[in-house]
Amino acid sequence: MTDKKKALWLIAAVLLVLILDQALKIWVKTNMNYGEEFLLLGLHWARIHFVENEGMAFGITFGGDAGKLFLSLFRIGAVSFIGYILYRLWKNGESLSLLLSLGLIFAGAMGNIIDSAFYGIIFSESPYFGPVAEIFPEGGGYAPFLMGKVVDMLYFPLIDTHWPEWMPVIGGSRFQFFKPVFNIADAAITTGVACIILFHRSFFQNGPVINKPAEEEE
Repeated sequence: MTDKKKALWLIAAVLLVLILDQALKIWVKTNMNYGEEFLLLGLHWARIHFVENEGMAFGITFGGDAGKLFLSLFRIGAVSFIGYILYRLWKNGESLSLLLSLGLIFAGAMGNIIDSAFYGIIFSESPYFGPVAEIFPEGGGYAPFLMGKVVDMLYFPLIDTHWPEWMPVIGGSRFQFFKPVFNIADAAITTGVACIILFHRSFFQNGPVINKPAEEEE
C-alpha cells in the first residue's frame, strides 16, 4: 500500500472516532439528565448511563482543580507527541496496522481533550435531577477553558450479583464486572494500546524508528 493510501486510511479512522465520540457525547449531554440511563437492545448488561468525570479515563479522578488543569495540559502535550510519532512512522513506511493502532490512541486522546477544553464553555451544567444541559446557554458555560468535564455513557455491567453471605468481610456485598462507565474515546485508546501490545510488541521492545537519515527517507 502506498504512503498516500495509508495517510488517507489513518485520517479517515481518526475522523470517524472523533465524529462518533463527539456526536454521542453531545446527544447525551443535551438529551439526558445526569445519572439517567436506558438499556441498549433491551439488554440489562448494556446501557447508556450519563455521568461526567473530572479526570482520566473510566472515571478516575486526579487532584481537584489543579490536577484537572495539569491533566488537561498533559493531554495536550501527550497528543502532540503522539501526532509527531505518527507522522514520523508514516514517513518511515511503517505498516498500516501500526499506524491505525496509534491513530486510535491519538483520536481517543483528542476526543477527551475536546471535552476538557471546550465543554465547560459551550454547555450549561448537568445537575442531578435536571434540567438537561443547553448548548451555548445565554449565561455562558459552567467552566472556563481547559476545565470542562469529560462525558461518559457506555456502561456494561456484564456481571451484577452479590458475594455469598458466608464469605468473610465481603459477604453479601454487591459485585459488578465491568463497573466503569466510559466513552468511545476511552474505548479507542484501550483498543489501540491492546493492538500494539498484541500485534506490535517490537514497538515497545525496540522503540519506534523516527529519525532515519535523510537519504533513507528519499
